[in-house]
Amino acid sequence: MARTAELPATSAEARDRVLALLRGCQRQLDEMAVADALLITSELVTNALRHAGGVTRFVARVTGDLLELTVEDASPVPPVVPADIRDGRIGGYGWSLVHRLATSVTVVPSAAGKGIQVALRLM
Repeated sequence: MARTAELPATSAEARDRVLALLRGCQRQLDEMAVADALLITSELVTNALRHAGGVTRFVARVTGDLLELTVEDASPVPPVVPADIRDGRIGGYGWSLVHRLATSVTVVPSAAGKGIQVALRLM
């Protein structure tokens, strides 16, 4: 099992860490799954930094054919899809996108806020 647990300062840094983790796997990965993993990583970390007081825990690991990603932040408020998303609003599409791309998504309360746990099939 490969894993990375350092806190990223930016979403780009988080994507770089996940990409390095995935490239270090000793198997052929579906390139669309890799792109989806990077998009999900970017979305979760960006939202934690922008809307939820920052990243308080970041874990990415490959177990079997799954990427398991946990991003914890300092806010107990769960993500929501804005009610006015179809009214020409800019932004607000990320949470729906995470749900569409991921195999599973779970929001878990944590001591400091909340954690979002995502699994994504890589092959």
